[in-house]
Amino acid sequence: MRASLIQIDVNPDESINSRRRRVGSLVREQRGSDLVVLPELWTVGAFAYDLFADEAETLDGAREGALDGTTAREMSEAAREAGVWLHAGSVPERGADGVLYNTSLVFSPDGELAHSYRKIHRFGFDKGEAVLMGAGSQLVTAALPELTLGLATCYDLRFPELFRGLVDAGAQAFVIPAGWPERRRAHWTLLARARAVENQAYVLACGTGGTHAGVEQAGHSIAVDPWGEVLAEAGPGEEILTVDLDPARVAETREVFPALKDRVLGLEAPKR
Repeated sequence: MRASLIQIDVNPDESINSRRRRVGSLVREQRGSDLVVLPELWTVGAFAYDLFADEAETLDGAREGALDGTTAREMSEAAREAGVWLHAGSVPERGADGVLYNTSLVFSPDGELAHSYRKIHRFGFDKGEAVLMGAGSQLVTAALPELTLGLATCYDLRFPELFRGLVDAGAQAFVIPAGWPERRRAHWTLLARARAVENQAYVLACGTGGTHAGVEQAGHSIAVDPWGEVLAEAGPGEEILTVDLDPARVAETREVFPALKDRVLGLEAPKR
């Protein structure tokens, strides 16, 4: 299985519409890959809080087969024309309840919106995303022909219990779009490798370059195998990583070193 991670340089001098078209072209150029992954909130920038509401897209129609959002339509067409599974990163979504969500979109090779995931852990503590957006509540996996993906977004990476839940739901690989800041880049690569090692799963973590609302981005998208070995890592700017994944490697790692079978805590509800 071939996966391509497109690390986007989010430049404030580039219009959102222009970036959508440019990224759509980059996705189309990945024909031959099975899976293409984009970063978190790459249209607006993960720290451009003042743009979230104005650029929010509705997806209720998409779940019924009609794509309402501009980004969703562009990414649907790109996935279909490239013939790839496309994890289109995330967009600001306005739910039917009027609440904003940080929502990831996964399109099938025929352009259908196959899965969406609302980010569960919102970053910012008492400001930014944490107060502007609602929290998702559902774990989401996406069963591709080759691998089952577990979906997470950026700050989710710091919460290992989410990934344990995804493993229990059948995940063999985690896809993590992000807008991770440069000042905590060491945590980004450390945690990506930790989530791979402790869950014996592939990690495909795709970030942004550039600067969002004055916050320098880490870049350094990374692909990690189930043993924690780094398959590829990007630099700080715009770059495309392409890696080959062996689905059998997951089962092999879990069989040779069956740590997951020795889990004790968290497997059943506590007794009163």
